[in-house]
Amino acid sequence: MRRRLPVAVAAVVVAALVLPAAASAHGLVGKQDLPIPRWLFAWGAAMVLVLSFVALATLWPRPRMQELRERVVWAGIPRVLEVLCGAVGVAVFGIVVYAGLAGSQSPLENLAPTFVYVVFWVAVPFASLLLGDVFRAFNPWRAVARAVAWAAGRVMPAGALPEPLAYPVRLGRWPAAAGILVFAWVELVSVNRDDPSLLAILALAYAAVQLVGMSLYGIDPWLRNADPFGVFFGLLARVAPLRWRDRSLVVRRPLSGLPSLDPRAGTVALVCVAIGTTTFDGFSMGTLWNDVAPDLQQWFIDVGLSAQDALQLAFTIGLVGCVLAVYGLYRLGIAGMRTVGEGHDARELAGLFAHTLVPIAFAYLVAHYFSLLGYQGQALAYLVSDPLGDGSNLFGTAAATIDYGWISATGVWYVQVGALVVGHVAGLALAHDRALAVYRDPQAATRSQYWMLTVMVGFTSLGLWLLSASAQ
Repeated sequence: MRRRLPVAVAAVVVAALVLPAAASAHGLVGKQDLPIPRWLFAWGAAMVLVLSFVALATLWPRPRMQELRERVVWAGIPRVLEVLCGAVGVAVFGIVVYAGLAGSQSPLENLAPTFVYVVFWVAVPFASLLLGDVFRAFNPWRAVARAVAWAAGRVMPAGALPEPLAYPVRLGRWPAAAGILVFAWVELVSVNRDDPSLLAILALAYAAVQLVGMSLYGIDPWLRNADPFGVFFGLLARVAPLRWRDRSLVVRRPLSGLPSLDPRAGTVALVCVAIGTTTFDGFSMGTLWNDVAPDLQQWFIDVGLSAQDALQLAFTIGLVGCVLAVYGLYRLGIAGMRTVGEGHDARELAGLFAHTLVPIAFAYLVAHYFSLLGYQGQALAYLVSDPLGDGSNLFGTAAATIDYGWISATGVWYVQVGALVVGHVAGLALAHDRALAVYRDPQAATRSQYWMLTVMVGFTSLGLWLLSASAQ
């Protein structure tokens, strides 16, 4: 009976795929004209996961991804290239901040909102999927900190500079998780999210915090643990077939950088925040939330809050609730795996399998923001020519427009569903490989993955549910 329970739970979740949807995807334009019913996509996606599970259990009898194998393809990258990339990052950061402070305060005319929410938040992860951790090379606060450290080392006598403090182990990646959650709050909850001057001030404050943190704990320890965007983009870059290491470029199999992720404190929280905040972005545009949010807002108004504060508080509850729901679904799968035996506790398993959620975070990001990048990303063509919105035409592209016809809404749907399916199959494969390494008995490893299959089907169900109402 215990062995059948996960399969039964998976069947219930699969059945939920065919229920009417109630949310819309961020940035989706137009109505889809699908050649087959939407529910058939849902069943098809679920069947792909089930068949993938069966294939893994049959054809993948031993761990294959626990040892990282890399091959150097470019050694001795010139140091000047690293300096140049850092200088470009600092220059772009300065331009965006200046545009936000000195330019037009219309979000559609100012460079800052599009750069922050489309280029920085969406395009950089997309680039990380293909090219590795490109953000690290262009990270402006890293470049400034390294420049200051270099200058100080030449001005100050040897040994005059104090040693950095030891970064607290118990903090782990919790500061990064908290920082991504705060950014998501600004993007999804704050009523002033598109205010260019506010974005510029927040960017300066963020950079100041990073510089202080690096001065206290050292540049690399801080960047590995507490720089929210640096840690998050670096985590996503582990999916890529390329890795920049010690002034060398190495190649590896896609996904092979994930099993070596150390499960330090806050890692699970970081990935759940990434999935949960993207979930809320879609959920907040659906009819279910729009039926609940006004009543919740009115309740806060009745207790004395202003309409604006009540709205933000209601959306804050929704945002945190989605993150907790994602975490709860993952911990449900971990609790089920624990029943397989061999003495593994829940905290240990949660850390060991945290990397399996990274492809899902990527899948949600691609599915949710692909249309935003594909359409609104084109606005960069005219915004770079007129970053302040004052009528300039620096590069002759100020008259450019957005081409909404380059891909249809149906094409966007195919990309979204494909991303969800591929991401969840990748997560399932990573979980299966890790289970073979964790459990001594191969049959116990397979039984443990009944629960992970349930988690993956649940996440796929959630993703398709968030997307499916966009054509209604």
